[in-house]
Amino acid sequence: MHAKGAYVFSSRLSYIGAFAVCVAVVTVALYLQYVQGVEPCPLCMIQRVLVIAIGLVCLAAAIHAPAFVGRRVYGTTVALVALLGAAVAMRHLWLQSLPSEQAPACGPGLEYILEHFPWDRALKLVILGSGECSEVLWTFLGLSLPAWTLMAFMGLFAFGLIQAWLPLKHV
Repeated sequence: MHAKGAYVFSSRLSYIGAFAVCVAVVTVALYLQYVQGVEPCPLCMIQRVLVIAIGLVCLAAAIHAPAFVGRRVYGTTVALVALLGAAVAMRHLWLQSLPSEQAPACGPGLEYILEHFPWDRALKLVILGSGECSEVLWTFLGLSLPAWTLMAFMGLFAFGLIQAWLPLKHV
């Protein structure tokens, strides 16, 4: 406890921990893809990229060990990217909850979309999702991969807010 009753956390160690969480999430995704053969859909790939982006921000913050303004910038960045990731994961969960007759038709693969469409149209096509995004290919404890990813994003969102707004010790 700080003298005024505010919680004091080590900013550098906290960011190293958050970076480790991001590495663990991406490691599980790569294990599922390359060892278990669970092919990621375009929404999975977006979520993976967003987890990597959060991890890189956390690594930079751990190396930088920022003071007051830097903590707010890094924490807010983590929170905003995590919020975007949560939105993508919720969209993915919504697609998975649709009855098969209401699920969108399968579209072209991510590689094809990125090669043949301008970036704004490609992003729109990917976010809208396709039939492959509505399939539940893996579960753990009854929850699909986007549900677990949503929980990770929500935890990282809370972490970012804590880093941005609670008094932290500069270590």
